[in-house]
Amino acid sequence: MQILYSDNDIALCVKPVGLDSETEVPAALTDALGGTFFTLHRLDKNVGGVMVYARNKVAAAALSKAIQEGSMVKEYVALVHGAPPEQGDWTDFLWKDSGKNKVFVVKRERKGVKKARLEYRCLAGGEQSLVHVRLHTGRSHQIRVQFASRGFPLLGDHKYGARDDLAAPRLFSCRITFPYRGKLHRYEALPDWAENAVLAQDM
Repeated sequence: MQILYSDNDIALCVKPVGLDSETEVPAALTDALGGTFFTLHRLDKNVGGVMVYARNKVAAAALSKAIQEGSMVKEYVALVHGAPPEQGDWTDFLWKDSGKNKVFVVKRERKGVKKARLEYRCLAGGEQSLVHVRLHTGRSHQIRVQFASRGFPLLGDHKYGARDDLAAPRLFSCRITFPYRGKLHRYEALPDWAENAVLAQDM
């Protein structure tokens, strides 16, 4: 597992597809660096990318506060079927069926429904399009369901309508930006299927 940065308080790594972000990644970090790691945010097991972990309770509290206040910015690249508009700013109401572990777009707020917002830009288009996404909310399966609901399912995302032979969704956490100890930290990585992508700097 690639480690992008570590000190006594935090560690940044690139989570591989197939590892659980709450148990297996912290265990891998402990094997590599020693010590204890606190999970601050999550990625689905079949999604990879940049993640930040705290190495003590003080750092965990500070970074959790940054997440709650919206000052931790999480960005992704995704490969979708079809050609969405060149850029967009989408807000939807999402409801999760926990029994099926599936999320649906609904028309109005009610109990259990959460508002979800993202912005995106197309980096390359055609029958398949590479998109750069910034999340403003961190809802379960948010990117997957918001694109699929508009007719642009992610490649490999059979849960949300993709019809291809890929084993996992083409979704990757490509950049995390956050304040810590008076400094703005930014860490990036790209998957092999988007290695030549040029990320927007002002998402």
